[in-house]
Amino acid sequence: MLELFSYGPLGWGDEILSGLWVTLCLAVTTLPVGLLLGFAVAGCSLSQNRIGRAIGVGYTTLMRGLPEILTLFIVYNGFGLLLNHVVTSLFPDFGRVELSPFAAGVVALSMVFAAFAAEVLRGAFLAIPKGEVMAGQAIGMTPRQIFWRIKLPLLWRFALPGLGNLWLNLLKDTALVSVIALDDLMRASKVAVGVTKQPFTFYLVACLLYWVFCLLSELVLEQMEKRANRGVRSV
Repeated sequence: MLELFSYGPLGWGDEILSGLWVTLCLAVTTLPVGLLLGFAVAGCSLSQNRIGRAIGVGYTTLMRGLPEILTLFIVYNGFGLLLNHVVTSLFPDFGRVELSPFAAGVVALSMVFAAFAAEVLRGAFLAIPKGEVMAGQAIGMTPRQIFWRIKLPLLWRFALPGLGNLWLNLLKDTALVSVIALDDLMRASKVAVGVTKQPFTFYLVACLLYWVFCLLSELVLEQMEKRANRGVRSV
């Protein structure tokens, strides 16, 4: 069995590790993009402007109601066609633009992550005690100082558990990109199964790798929560 995971033409160890690297790169790239988009959507949802609020609520309602794999297909196929149509209209001699599976995966997973992150951030923002904001105003803090010194640290502390759960979901949802031919861990395992006819072996290894990185993420998140809650008395 160990020969199956050796390096070289007779083993699948290099393909599995390469797929694992693609999976991690996809997750790490998607996280900041989805988080920034989530902040923007949360800001729209909390806006006093009716149109902005409608955009924020409409986005979260739509994206949370669509299956992730359907969003992936729409981005990979529909956005690719739209991009080529725009480029052809503006630059007729430019040629065809190919949307890479990695880019499509980042866009699709970021859109999904942002919808759920926006609700987590919105709830965390509403949980900020108004008394602390009023205390900052009372001592002469500017709105910018209140945001950076009071609101943002509290927002981070309240939102971190929910965002941590979303990160774990994102790490596992990267397996969906195997359907658009991105050579991630899931696709590498699927190709190995097709050649060796040993599904239990390779899928078990894939399960263990996903589980190990989720476990490591939970340990890191636990330390981040402890740091974010330092000085706070637990009840």
